[in-house]
Amino acid sequence: MPKSNFAEPSDTSEAQVSGAQVIAQALKTQGVDYMFGIVGIPVTEIAFAAQELGIRYIGMRNEQAACYAASAIGYLTGRPLLVIGGSSERNQETMGAFQEFPQVEACRLYSKFSARPASVEAIPSVIEKAVRSSIYGRPGACYVDIPADFVNLLVNVNSIKYTECCMSPPVSMAETSAVRMAASVIRNAKQPLLIIGKGAAYARAEENIRKLVEQCKLPFLPTPMGKGVVPDNHPNCVGAARSRALQFADVIVLLGARLNWILHFGLPPRYRPDVKFIQVDICAEELGNNVRPAVTLLGDINAVTKQLLEEFDKIPWHYPPESKWWETLREKMKSSKAASQELASKKSLPMNYYTVFYHVQEQLPRDCFIVSEGANTMDIGRTVLQNYLPRHRLDAGTFGTMGVGLGFAIAAAVLAKDRSPGQRVICVEGDSAFGFSGMEVETICRYNLPIILLVVNNNGIYQGFDTDTWKEMVKSQDATIVAPPACLLPNSHYEQVMIAFGGKGYFVQTPEELQKSLTQTLADTTKPSLINIMIEPKATRKAQDFHWLTSSKM
Repeated sequence: MPKSNFAEPSDTSEAQVSGAQVIAQALKTQGVDYMFGIVGIPVTEIAFAAQELGIRYIGMRNEQAACYAASAIGYLTGRPLLVIGGSSERNQETMGAFQEFPQVEACRLYSKFSARPASVEAIPSVIEKAVRSSIYGRPGACYVDIPADFVNLLVNVNSIKYTECCMSPPVSMAETSAVRMAASVIRNAKQPLLIIGKGAAYARAEENIRKLVEQCKLPFLPTPMGKGVVPDNHPNCVGAARSRALQFADVIVLLGARLNWILHFGLPPRYRPDVKFIQVDICAEELGNNVRPAVTLLGDINAVTKQLLEEFDKIPWHYPPESKWWETLREKMKSSKAASQELASKKSLPMNYYTVFYHVQEQLPRDCFIVSEGANTMDIGRTVLQNYLPRHRLDAGTFGTMGVGLGFAIAAAVLAKDRSPGQRVICVEGDSAFGFSGMEVETICRYNLPIILLVVNNNGIYQGFDTDTWKEMVKSQDATIVAPPACLLPNSHYEQVMIAFGGKGYFVQTPEELQKSLTQTLADTTKPSLINIMIEPKATRKAQDFHWLTSSKM
């Protein structure tokens, strides 16, 4: 640790404090507990100052991964991402200073708030506004720009006035008339469906949503990060009949879910042309996107769900479990599960995705975090790997960003280590996705985090080649000419990356090897591990009712 930057004059009224210490204290005052980053000029001192105040600093290997980790821990704790960036010294602006760039202006496009304090004394109020902006309304990232000369600048301690911690976000509720109308539309539905989105998970609405599902006996479908708000094994979960449920529902209640590409924009042929949407969202600008809703309920998901429950308490109602709609959904769920089970039971080697995930599912702890990224790895894994608790699934989300997995896993593991010792993080990666942030394995080992990495390795992006085919292909011509762009080097031993940093690594090719390695890694809580799982290079998903809307035409 460096020596404190506090000066030690005889007169305490002349005591001084550095800009770095002001930043750290302002963050601490606003309830910031975790900081992820990479130190370097000019921000190194900020990390040291944060540690001196008890803020946990996790040093990453890549700034992208650090930002992914910070965003994930913000989602898990309800304190969204605040980015603090160092910029050039003020007296060098316009001169071509080191990394001089209009950062505040650039970040304004992508954040809810972007500002540069005019002085060290202004830092606490700017940080308070950034934190408040990040958690009020629809949560989002904020940016604070720190000139390099502010970091070590000493100012009189009495000149700094710390702004007290911002209040918790106000809880907004929907108009009473709109709640009544929504309840009426639901009561008159012939084929209703609840869609539980990430917004419901963030709002911590699980108790009220579960009451709504069970009291009204409604079928529900979770979005990827809405999984676990109501457990995936709940009898009303129709995840295995997703396409059928979306296509034929006549009334759909959106609980913190957006009608974007993940939900096929709410448009035919994935939905009925006359479907009635009841939209529940905290963001007014989201209401009515792509489809005109029958009812809009603007407010906090948890509060609005409670309003709906109160309406149904006044006039009790439930959807009949013996309806034709439930019969249709259950038949589809049964056939989908049978198709997946048939693929999972195949004995041929290399294994396919379903075989891998069914063996993984058998051993997963019920309270584990599941982090996932990749193409088929994420899509198929989502249908097989079950979530029983809210906010325990983290994946590539709306942007489908590859590289988020290890950062997300590190965030979940840091939180688990602090709050739930013994809880495990299972990070399921495609081999391509793993490559984006693979060096964060060193970070995982350095902090000895309770993470089990599963790399589902098909030698490529979407699909690859086996070793013999690869060797034959590159024998006659340079790989840059003949190797398809989606190919990766066959049989790469990613587990050796983990071994290199002191963790445990396994290379598995059979179901028996997979079962054994999982048993061993789950039993060993002393160090992280990576299981490199070889699968059939051409393995893919089972047949789908619809093509993915964003699929390539190649």
